[in-house]
Amino acid sequence: MILLGIIDVENCLSGMTVNEKVIIKKIEVKVLNGRKINIKAVLEVEIKVYSNDNIEIISNINNIEDIQILNNNKIINSLVGQGNTRVYAKDTISIDNVDDLAEIMKSEIKIINKEIKLSYNKVLAKADAEVSILYLTEDNRIKNITTKIPVMGFVDIENISDNNICDVDYKIKNLIIKPNNSDNHSIYVEAEIEIICFAYETKNINLIEDLYSISSELKFTQKEVITMSGKQNIKQNYNISEQISIPEIENRQLYHVKTISKILNTNIKSNKIMYEGELNLEFLYEVNNGIDVKNVQIPFDFEIISDNINEDCVIDTNVDIKTNDFVVNGRNIDTNVELEFNVSISTSKRLNIIDEVSEEETKDNNIYSMIIYFVKPGDTLWKIAKKFRSTIEDIARVNEIEDINKIYPNEQLYIPKFVKKSVTV
Repeated sequence: MILLGIIDVENCLSGMTVNEKVIIKKIEVKVLNGRKINIKAVLEVEIKVYSNDNIEIISNINNIEDIQILNNNKIINSLVGQGNTRVYAKDTISIDNVDDLAEIMKSEIKIINKEIKLSYNKVLAKADAEVSILYLTEDNRIKNITTKIPVMGFVDIENISDNNICDVDYKIKNLIIKPNNSDNHSIYVEAEIEIICFAYETKNINLIEDLYSISSELKFTQKEVITMSGKQNIKQNYNISEQISIPEIENRQLYHVKTISKILNTNIKSNKIMYEGELNLEFLYEVNNGIDVKNVQIPFDFEIISDNINEDCVIDTNVDIKTNDFVVNGRNIDTNVELEFNVSISTSKRLNIIDEVSEEETKDNNIYSMIIYFVKPGDTLWKIAKKFRSTIEDIARVNEIEDINKIYPNEQLYIPKFVKKSVTV
């Protein structure tokens, strides 16, 4: 079965890097006429588009006389590079020697215990593939077995260093589960996994925000660049312990519990991310004619606190089931689930970059030697100096201003005319 869909992404161009995540929200299976199976699924597709453009930034201008430049240091996160690799997690899982396997009824795989290490232009990605298999024996017994298979792969990214921040994603591309020869009492498992990595570095750039010349007419153009800043990855665990009452399961065998976490609502405030979520548990248990299913939802609330969080943050949250444990006690099930929150935090920042600067014919209207100016709301010394073609230094000196960032509305300022200093040789 092949699924095909088209998603509109604003400003997406050819050559950009696209990373997608597909989540199965709902699936329905019906048997038609005893011969055909109708499958209906609702999918949620999340698309991220990356552009890694090299942009030249003018940091200084030397060939224009009497130029005044307003600089501002900006801290941004720049994409060092991205890469991917495919690895295979293989293992032969032994089952009880008394079990003659008749059929594999259900299988699940998830990636847990994710770790990364950066060195020598490579990202070492390590994790575990947790595989659960529900199978039927020849004598009609239902059994479950769970195992962990190590996953390790190297992703090549040039110029990567220990100080970089990496986002790593694991995608299961193919899964093979098949019984071995009946005499072996084992099941062969092979998972093809794609490991995708994006590496970022923190840069401090000296950006020219504005400029003018006292003795020349300047014209310049600016272009807007959207970049990322304040990137941080946070990993925190959260335990959910509940006793669930399920009368139907009393004195019956619990075969398997499928555990899925859902984030229902996310609220971002200063220094805090608040999650409202739901843990969905699907209990497979023994009944007289085979297997029955009971679904239970456990709501949860969780907070992540960090000084880097604010209302303008862009967050990306992945929640993994790190461990789960279920103990049947009569009609009650003691549930203990550990969730691992992996949260990527960043802020989208728009920068206006000076693109081209040209010098035009001088229009000297500075006929004054000094004027008196009353500060208006929103004024800065830079704006005033540019307006009257003076300099911040001269205005501060004449008015004995100690802190050039502190002027007040209705304050009286003397604006001196700039005089080019001559040097006698």
